Amino acid sequence: MTRNGNPLQQLFEEVVQECYHNGPDLKDAELTSYVAGVLADFSETEHLYCIRNAQGRPLRDVCDMLIASDPVYGDADSFERERQVRKHIGDFSLFFAGMFPESAQWRHRNHQDGLRALMRAGKESYYIVSQFNVFEFEQEAPLFGRLAENFEACTYGLGLVRKELEKRRMLPVMPPASDEPRLLM
Repeated sequence: MTRNGNPLQQLFEEVVQECYHNGPDLKDAELTSYVAGVLADFSETEHLYCIRNAQGRPLRDVCDMLIASDPVYGDADSFERERQVRKHIGDFSLFFAGMFPESAQWRHRNHQDGLRALMRAGKESYYIVSQFNVFEFEQEAPLFGRLAENFEACTYGLGLVRKELEKRRMLPVMPPASDEPRLLM
């Protein structure tokens, strides 16, 4: 997911590990490293919006991403594409629900309903990714099962990461208003 040795990755690993240990008591090095990698990757907007439609436009709506992930009724042309998009939905949902929970109100008048829908999509997507547990995906499938199982705790921990980064004045900047994703659920 990210390059080892990346200073941003190293910073996020340190902060995520500290916050996850002291907050939701998640002492899973692989999980905290993965979440730190998501933060490092999503510090670049093109990674945040890497899923594209058939016309090549980035998908910003979770609902559109869910359609893009469906190999039967949607746009995914293979189960591998389904896995790729579902993994991104999990990462995207975890990132916004944990770091920017106020983003859930972009589409929903009721912030809590939007946040619940976002978290449900993320948790379900990680669970689906965990079910791709054969061949080249066998080794990492259990990680996604743990991400699904601990989705709420991971989100809570990211809220603590946000506070810590705010204290350090290092909070990632949200994309400009025109690039705000909408959560159509």
